[in-house]
Amino acid sequence: MRALLFAGQGSQRQGMGAEVLDAFPEHCALADDILGLSVRELCLHGGDRLRLTRYAQPALFTVHALTYLAGREEQGEPDVVAGHSLGEFNALMVAGVLDFAGGLRLVAERGRLMGEADGGAMAAVLGAGLTEVERTLAASGRTDVEVANDNSATQVVISGTAAGVSAVTALLTAGDPAIRCVPLPVSAAFHSREMAPAARRFAAVLAETPLAPPRLPVISNVTARPYPPGEPVAALLGRQIRSRVRWTETMEHLLDSGVDEVTEIGRGRTLTGFWREAAASRRTPAAPGRAAPAPAPAVPATVAPAPAVPAPAVPAPVVPAAFTAPAAPVVPAGSGLGSARFREVYRSRYAYVAGSMFQGIASTDLVVRMAGAGLFGFFGTGGLPLSGIRAALDDIGRRLAPGAPYGMNLLHDMTDSAGERATVDLFLRYGVRYVEAAAFTRITAPLVLYRAKGAHRDPGGRPVAVNQVLAKVSRPEVARQFLAPPPPELLDRLRAEGALTAEEAAAAAALPVASDLCVESDSGGHTDAGVALALLPTFVRLRDRAAAAVEGEPVRVGAAGGIGTPEAAAACFLLGADFVLTGSVNQCSPQAGTSDAVKDLLAGLDVQDVTYAPAGDLFELGSRVQVVRRGTLFPARANQLYDLYRRHARLEDIDARTLATLERGCFGRPLAEVWDRTARHYRDTGRPEIVHDAERDPKRRMALVFKWYFAESSRAALAGAKENSANFQVHCGPAMGAFNRLVEGTALESWRRRDVDAIADLLMTGAAEVLAAAR
Repeated sequence: MRALLFAGQGSQRQGMGAEVLDAFPEHCALADDILGLSVRELCLHGGDRLRLTRYAQPALFTVHALTYLAGREEQGEPDVVAGHSLGEFNALMVAGVLDFAGGLRLVAERGRLMGEADGGAMAAVLGAGLTEVERTLAASGRTDVEVANDNSATQVVISGTAAGVSAVTALLTAGDPAIRCVPLPVSAAFHSREMAPAARRFAAVLAETPLAPPRLPVISNVTARPYPPGEPVAALLGRQIRSRVRWTETMEHLLDSGVDEVTEIGRGRTLTGFWREAAASRRTPAAPGRAAPAPAPAVPATVAPAPAVPAPAVPAPVVPAAFTAPAAPVVPAGSGLGSARFREVYRSRYAYVAGSMFQGIASTDLVVRMAGAGLFGFFGTGGLPLSGIRAALDDIGRRLAPGAPYGMNLLHDMTDSAGERATVDLFLRYGVRYVEAAAFTRITAPLVLYRAKGAHRDPGGRPVAVNQVLAKVSRPEVARQFLAPPPPELLDRLRAEGALTAEEAAAAAALPVASDLCVESDSGGHTDAGVALALLPTFVRLRDRAAAAVEGEPVRVGAAGGIGTPEAAAACFLLGADFVLTGSVNQCSPQAGTSDAVKDLLAGLDVQDVTYAPAGDLFELGSRVQVVRRGTLFPARANQLYDLYRRHARLEDIDARTLATLERGCFGRPLAEVWDRTARHYRDTGRPEIVHDAERDPKRRMALVFKWYFAESSRAALAGAKENSANFQVHCGPAMGAFNRLVEGTALESWRRRDVDAIADLLMTGAAEVLAAAR
């Protein structure tokens, strides 16, 4: 049996429906008449209006309805339908209870009424089940807070007065450090008894709306059971706006009914994750805090409803955006590779990570796609201003539920410690729990602050870190620093300035700086041209020797670089890797944030089409990164610049002919103009001291001028500036060529079909097959 599930509010985004709106001009014209505005303009260019409930709900209903109609002929009719909160109206349309126009009129009125509500607060409780939350509510003695959404065994949403929600969340987090409560940016206590006036007004609207009996079973949010035959649909639907969304029980009912397949309509795969978690619970013991499923009685009018989980920065209730990793029955064979604890901590069905790539090449789309597939990805912050990182966090927050697993890159810049600290402060404000630390040659105070913030001793006296640091390293001396506790002087400094409490500093002093160590070799990053066969066993031994000096969980050691085939991934696991991290192969995917021109270039590479060139961020140190050499002059020109820097003390010492060649080929403008632009950049970004130092130090000035070329060559590649394609700088290892060979002649030969989760599935299931065949 197949169930069709419709997502609710929270999955909206600008640009949604682009693939279906033009295919249904009559429906769109009808929607325009009903709403009094262009639904196409609202969906594609709505901007801030899509954050408002009154606009978001009709826009989502329209897109989801048209998406269903577009795929109906190919997929056929489902056996049963359900929708989370707002999505229930789409489910009723599929079942013939109402037509498109009638459903849109109801949803528009529902959105208006909910949008007019004011007062109250909501919070998502992550890491606790319904029983535990209800027990805490009862013990608190508060009657002004209720459960709004029972989304899954690990996420519940509460709603009520601001004071009540604050008090209850404090009780929940104090009782169990594994529980996290995220305040939701909403204007009212949605889906609670506070919505009773809006529900009464909506019931009056329903009474005037013709509703036919369902021709398919439709699961009601109110009862978690199908709408009863012979009873008016309006009776239950009128209560839905103020009653708890019983989604966990809905999933259990589908399983009891024999459903073995679900199709989700809506952005992401949130509801599919809930389904998989429910399926997994049938094969594993019930989690603590979750009572065994019981028949679902109708919810009394006094029981508060379930708002959908709103995404951060969206001033409207966001319907179900909790994340749950796919359950065991649907996980491919590769799920058994590597460390089970890594999979648990990173909430991923594989011991596999999509690593960051600078300037957002590892994009928000990549991170969201991975999370929706039950996998883990890091966003690439390197080279982005703080405003760009903040925008990425806001975007991820809007598109993923609070608590959904994702990580952010922290790329060390030895010239900008203030920027590193500001980035860490931003991560802490946004509740980022996973950081990929890259290009560090020493442990810094901002990195220690991130790792130590929230650290504590559990009831058994064991030190526990809240924040995970996955450190990418390629040199033993750097690895040793990450495997050891933070330098005491850094902890003392952070405690003295009030950034850490005494408890946090004391707990962090017993923990390694890294929770995970990733051996980086033969990749597009800072690898020192290392070889995995030598480095991985060496770093595993370093980890084992350092373990005696620290407490807490053992550091997990993974591998990155050269992983473009199942055989390469299998080799890493044979060498003792707890996890693998990919990079190069992911930038040739639809989700990567680079240009189509670069993706076309990458899709044509072979294993020999990469080489080493100077790294722009560590130019003065002579650090090198692996880049594409086919179709670009960047490697030759970058090496020339470093050679000139190494041999000369200032620009004026370089002969006039060479300078003219540089201006014509590398820079496309006079070097004096390059310096003016560089100086203006540092002044505009609040670092005039760099300009001042360079004006006194000709060697430093030459380095900054040369580094402008590295920044410009990256910008050209990211933008796909074909007029500057000769200077494209594309970081990449030979894994890209190996992957191209692997998928040659298959559907994935085209990069447009290489979704990042499809790449992960291919590599990990293939690795499992390779290892099974070798036994």
